[in-house]
Amino acid sequence: MKKAFTLIELLVVIAIIAILAAILFPVFAQAKSAAKKTAAISNQKQIGASILMYMADSDDTYPRNDDCILNSALNPRLNGAAAGTNPASGCTGPFQWRMNHYTWQKWLQPYSKNVDIFAHPGRQRRDDTNNGTGFRQWSQNGQIMGGFALNLALTGAINTWNRADNAAGRLRNSWLGGTQTAIPNPSQAMLLMEFGHPDVNFSPVVFENAQNNNVEQTVYPAAFREFWGRVFNQWTTCSGANMNEISQNADPRSTFANVIVVGFADGSAKALPVNRFLAQTPLASEYAALPSTNACGATSGTIRTSNVPNTNINYPMWGLGGG
Repeated sequence: MKKAFTLIELLVVIAIIAILAAILFPVFAQAKSAAKKTAAISNQKQIGASILMYMADSDDTYPRNDDCILNSALNPRLNGAAAGTNPASGCTGPFQWRMNHYTWQKWLQPYSKNVDIFAHPGRQRRDDTNNGTGFRQWSQNGQIMGGFALNLALTGAINTWNRADNAAGRLRNSWLGGTQTAIPNPSQAMLLMEFGHPDVNFSPVVFENAQNNNVEQTVYPAAFREFWGRVFNQWTTCSGANMNEISQNADPRSTFANVIVVGFADGSAKALPVNRFLAQTPLASEYAALPSTNACGATSGTIRTSNVPNTNINYPMWGLGGG
């Protein structure tokens, strides 16, 4: 006569399997997160290598350009005969053929020859409706949001396409001049960062109010701990630039695996725990007064201040100081 499992034995086996699953599933999830974090670091290194190759061909100068080029969309579905033949139709809304700091990845395409590396493998590519234009970012503008951001304070930017020669802000020059040579410590200066904003894919910059109406402006990094604390950590109340209102806990909506992947000017990259990233960012009192309109998180790509930031403080991650 064949022996069969009793109901008790079957239940014991099921219980053991359930216990093992409860133990192993979190391990699998952590392994998956670690793999995506490693892939994000690899992507940033590839982007950094593309920037270095660009600079080698451009006398050590960081890329910046503003143009309108037919069939230049990063999203291939927005190119081709069906999209039309007039470049301007894709540069005035939607913006799939515009080439500027919102599509800075295009500057590097001759070197990277890859669009996917600009997306964070642990984040969903944002396709939110842009409040300023009404067009969806990836499916209509062909812009990559929610992945990696370029530090425009190091590179500078221009806003020249279809604008008058005397238009304000045509030239947005880095306070360091836009070259790697001018950076005090390239191996510590952040050129790329992880940033999940739905409408901004560059690290916000600081403008001096005194230069708002000038054709040529100087831009500085948004190096305020209070600002980035509200971007990456959890908080509930906001009375201004106040670190006491900001938790020490990373916000899972804006971070992946509690770290920020940072790419440096020398082409290296690594993942920084959020609070270490914040510790390497000056307080508003050290850098300059943080305007109340921007103290409660990233609302745009620019921060206005009436003060010239104090660039002599030693925070090399932001290119500040010489130490």
